[in-house]
Amino acid sequence: MDKKLSQLIALFLCFILLIVPISGCIEEKKEHVKEELLVPKINSDQPSILPNWKDGEYHDYYETTDMLSDFKVKYPDLVNVFSIGKSVLGKDIWCIRITNENNTKSKSSCLIDGCIHGCEWEAGEACLYLAEYLIINFDTNKTINHILNSSEVYIVPLVNPDGRQDDSRFNDNGIDLNRNFDIDFGRIRGSSMPLGKLFGRIKIPYIKTPRLHKWFPSFPPFLTNSGRRPFSEPETQSLRDFMRGIKNNDFSFYVNCHTAMHIFFGPWKAFKPPFEISDDKQKIFDIAGEWIGKNTEYENKGLFYGSSGTAADWCFKIFRISSFSFEILSEDYEPGAGGGKHDSLVHWMKTTLPVFLYLLVNIDNLRQWRIPDIQPFLPEGVPPEPLN
Repeated sequence: MDKKLSQLIALFLCFILLIVPISGCIEEKKEHVKEELLVPKINSDQPSILPNWKDGEYHDYYETTDMLSDFKVKYPDLVNVFSIGKSVLGKDIWCIRITNENNTKSKSSCLIDGCIHGCEWEAGEACLYLAEYLIINFDTNKTINHILNSSEVYIVPLVNPDGRQDDSRFNDNGIDLNRNFDIDFGRIRGSSMPLGKLFGRIKIPYIKTPRLHKWFPSFPPFLTNSGRRPFSEPETQSLRDFMRGIKNNDFSFYVNCHTAMHIFFGPWKAFKPPFEISDDKQKIFDIAGEWIGKNTEYENKGLFYGSSGTAADWCFKIFRISSFSFEILSEDYEPGAGGGKHDSLVHWMKTTLPVFLYLLVNIDNLRQWRIPDIQPFLPEGVPPEPLN
């Protein structure tokens, strides 16, 4: 009996030794599957609603001021409105900060701005449309709740308020503000000329470049006045100082909005970039651009010429965060150096929402240079079918 018992005990122990590793593997597999299923997803609670805008109802500087003031009064727990500085003519450069003020946990921050070229109206309108969309859907939509509970969204609709009132690309000194930043500054091959005001009085906003002999290097179709030195203009000084102010507040991404080249892209536009983008960061830019190209009507590519002294390039150079240029509308609307075609406002605003929402739901991924793989839930009818 003792011998048989010993054999049974030995068999039992062997069985235990065999089954424990297998069960451990099963548990490990279960745990692995469980982790894979925890990929963050944001579920929609109630369908989001779109701002009740009408075609043709554009917002100049004064209407923008009134709109932002109204937001501040109606939504004090979500909205703060303040000036980040003054234009050449003394107009306030308004910023709206949108977040759930009742949620005091640590949050990521981002900056979206528009109308650095005053004639590119829809760039500023897209900022206002996004602001209203976020505000009116808070408390009823889980995507928006998540964004405003975890993020501080800073929006500057009119970087160039004087240019917006004059329907001009340039500020009141005749300077192209998106050539006035300190990166590859004043380079002719980067479509810039560092003139400033001649004799402190004469404005020369731009010069069309002649077609020179084939032996000469080709130049951009026109050179814009970048100012005599970097940050010579009060508007760019204000934007620079404001960015520095949110630098240590988990500044996660920046979008500089324009019209009308129908594209979305990251660095570099500078003719001579100051450094190479590392492979891991370039991968993030590529993935973001690919998502925009597949899920919106906007193309993922760069401009056909270098543009020295731009805001998005400078932001990436200084803060090493994801920085993008977003060219709204199509080339049929290209305003060039002043005056554009403005219609189908509501359509174009709807085309911008997927871009902003994709970046916002991925704000933490972008801050940590992780793959921006969270898919935003989009409202019905967004994006709209492209215009014929």
